[in-house]
Amino acid sequence: MQKSEPVAAAVWMIGAIVSFSAMAIAGREAGLTLDTFEIMAYRSLVGVMIVIAALTVTGRWHQVRGQRLKVHLLRNIFHFTGQNLWFLAVTLIPLAQVFALEFTSPLWVIILSPILLGEVLSRRRMLAAALGFAGILIVARPSPDTINIGLMAAASCAIFFALTAILTKRLTRHENTASILFWLTSMQLVMGVLAAGWDGDMALPDAATLPWLVLIGIAGLAAHFCLTTALSLAPASVVVPVDFARLPAIAILGMVIYGEALDAWVLGGAAVICIANYLNIVARQPHRTPQG
Repeated sequence: MQKSEPVAAAVWMIGAIVSFSAMAIAGREAGLTLDTFEIMAYRSLVGVMIVIAALTVTGRWHQVRGQRLKVHLLRNIFHFTGQNLWFLAVTLIPLAQVFALEFTSPLWVIILSPILLGEVLSRRRMLAAALGFAGILIVARPSPDTINIGLMAAASCAIFFALTAILTKRLTRHENTASILFWLTSMQLVMGVLAAGWDGDMALPDAATLPWLVLIGIAGLAAHFCLTTALSLAPASVVVPVDFARLPAIAILGMVIYGEALDAWVLGGAAVICIANYLNIVARQPHRTPQG
């Protein structure tokens, strides 16, 4: 790895942080007039148009394959569910709390990977999982007064994002990014339209909401593109700690834009979750023997 690659990865991660934060704010604003299914339908429509344009311009349509549609469908059902829960959460609880609980997704991967991927659950990874769930308790402080739909949605979305990550790992053994993104946006467009229109009443975006929906579509694709590019340039142990900057960034934005108080419990619990994630990353790194 060249010395400039970690710097380039950090720059891409700044793009990911900006994109994730923009999507959260846009989701909250769009949620004032649209439900989460409608937001997902319009987000996917924007995404489909971007992906189709990109495939056409780059001439990569031949990379879109249809051999594993069942896995694509299952992956996108999980992601669609998780993303709907995430959009619901950003409209109901402080943004910093949503992001803190979303960071537990890799910890759920630790628990689910031995079952779904046959991976070994080492002692260090078990410690990371236990520490992460201690962080959840600090963030949520579960009691009859603190538990609400928004909190449960944020905690639940992390589980579905973990299932999405596991199936994405399976797909990347045989599929490329172009194919995964095409089926992601097109399948979730159909899911969004069906879910939003099941009652025969799908709201159309007005002039005030439309820009937020466009921003959600662009920011969603940009965030994952930036994150993937960063991981291609530097190890996860370098990239992921930069991603943790998302939490203080969204906490400050929530305070400035929405007057959300900086909750010491949320920030402290998030720090514990971030430490747990880093332990998980270190546990997955291959051991290197000293070279003489």
